[in-house]
Amino acid sequence: MEMPKATEEEKERFRRVVPDHPGVVVKPMFGNLGAFVNGNMFAGLFGPTIGVKLSREDKELLESSERTVPFGPAERPMGGYTGLPEVWNEEGDGDETRARAWAEKALAYVASLPAKEPKEPRARKASP
Repeated sequence: MEMPKATEEEKERFRRVVPDHPGVVVKPMFGNLGAFVNGNMFAGLFGPTIGVKLSREDKELLESSERTVPFGPAERPMGGYTGLPEVWNEEGDGDETRARAWAEKALAYVASLPAKEPKEPRARKASP
């Protein structure tokens, strides 16, 4: 499974699209970035593709009205996420505004879900 890495330019674009909200945390994931609220990812970057997790209704609306793409590895796209249209990467500022609007919807939806419980740290095995 190939894991494309985002360029610095793609990472900057992602950061511009992610809502500036006090509860939002952007962190690296496998050479890409993820945006989280309450421990749950609401948007991610996979190579040049921005993916968002939307309510069922918003997901259906976006997928029926735009040329969305699968989000994640081709062999195993991430369930529940929709890749924003790749053509938006080339079309300029107006499309960045559209991407921001969908990221806002994703943030609102995921923020309404139960917070993810932090995992207990695993005990390390003693070295012989």
